[in-house]
Amino acid sequence: MTDYGHELRFGTFLPAEAATAGETLRLAVLTEELGLDLASVQDHPYQARFLDAWTLLSVIAAQTSTLSVFPNVANLPLRPPAVLARAAASLDVLTGGRVELGLGAGAYWDAIAGMGGDVLAPGASIEALEEAVQVIRALWSTERSARIDGTHYRLRGAHPGPPAAHPIGIWIGGVKPRMLRLVGRVADGWLPSAPYLPPPQLTEANRRIDDAAKAAGRDPAAVRRLYNVVAGQAPLDGPPKLWASQLADLVLGEGMSTFILMVRAGGDSDLRRFALDVAPEVRELVAAARSGAGGPDLLEPAATAGAVTVAAGATRRVVTVWDESERPVGPAPDPAVPLTAAQRASGQHLVDVHNHLRQELEQVRDLIDQVAAGALDLGSARSMINTMTMRQNSWTLGTYCESYCRVVTTHHTIEDVNLFPRLRAADPRLVPVVDRLEAEHHVIADVLERVDAALVAMVSQPDGIAAVREAVELLTDTLLSHLAYEERELVEPLGRLRIL
Repeated sequence: MTDYGHELRFGTFLPAEAATAGETLRLAVLTEELGLDLASVQDHPYQARFLDAWTLLSVIAAQTSTLSVFPNVANLPLRPPAVLARAAASLDVLTGGRVELGLGAGAYWDAIAGMGGDVLAPGASIEALEEAVQVIRALWSTERSARIDGTHYRLRGAHPGPPAAHPIGIWIGGVKPRMLRLVGRVADGWLPSAPYLPPPQLTEANRRIDDAAKAAGRDPAAVRRLYNVVAGQAPLDGPPKLWASQLADLVLGEGMSTFILMVRAGGDSDLRRFALDVAPEVRELVAAARSGAGGPDLLEPAATAGAVTVAAGATRRVVTVWDESERPVGPAPDPAVPLTAAQRASGQHLVDVHNHLRQELEQVRDLIDQVAAGALDLGSARSMINTMTMRQNSWTLGTYCESYCRVVTTHHTIEDVNLFPRLRAADPRLVPVVDRLEAEHHVIADVLERVDAALVAMVSQPDGIAAVREAVELLTDTLLSHLAYEERELVEPLGRLRIL
């Protein structure tokens, strides 16, 4: 799991059609009014239906006061980097530091040729992009003159300037291996789009970027990870609460920290949902996870092996990492006031969420059995990672378990941040129960870390599957015990108090 600790930012990817220019400007102003951070537009100069990107961005910046603007991404083959550098710096000065630079190697080469641009082979286009970054940075520098003798771009004593109002980030869009290595070497940010690089493929792409950054002597955290996302498609599928948990998962597990919503003309409802419901909750979830604040640690170091007992007729061991007899008990239900059907449905929602976690846990256990039996080759499965999802049985053992662990962590963080404070306020008699449940969340987080450690060790140790199995057994017993306790104590109060 990788969290680079970047500040979270949220923004929009706005339509660029000239026919709906007024709508685009309205959505840009709404983006700012809703408290988002960024607005961007695509750059396809050969498309006659589109407004020029830099002109549109300039007008958006003029009609707003806090939004940062950037091309998503600038079409380098039709925008000479020396001129692009001055255009970006000039707009940054005029806006007081509200410009970033998305940059791409180019696409749709026939259309580029039609506008007089040079057609480049894939390798040459990446070389040209790397040279362009050098040119742009040279003209943003404080040197007296800049000289670059490249194959595609040259500077012969050009004077840098004007100086930008703030350090403009160069965010490169691209998903192929050579482009990812370039991002790691030279970029300030990486800007993929979910329709072209869905969430399951982020891990491998980020690994390539990190490896390239380290090889170039850079800290991988120097590269901000941005993500263009679409409502209705992963990671924004399902209800808004699920959007938030999925984006928080990408922050904490994949290091993504800036999410740009692709908005169509008239897309106010998606934009409002993203800005008012999703972005604040993602911030809360991530802040809570990063702070690590919580109750006492109930798991003693010696509890790794657990107090092992075998229940009659059981097919697996039962590991105890806490004393269940010490768990507080909440107020008993009043038999004279039975819950209505609507109230029971509120408590059932918690059970449904827990059942999903139980089902996923069983899939993890089954996958471990397959690997242990030799029915699934770990090396072969790992090569398929980019095409798999968490629910597929053929998911690699390590990635599948890690994904499941993130789901559990996110679920618990949502409870800690949103549900538990409301329960404490609604019925003070529940405070000891809620405090205990919150403390157990931290125990489970420790157990999840043990699963992660066993997975890492499994790669280098031939018998590592045994350690993974032991760690997952500990997770199984701990989690099932916790879920049962939580349901016993909270299902009735959730219905009675109508918290959910």
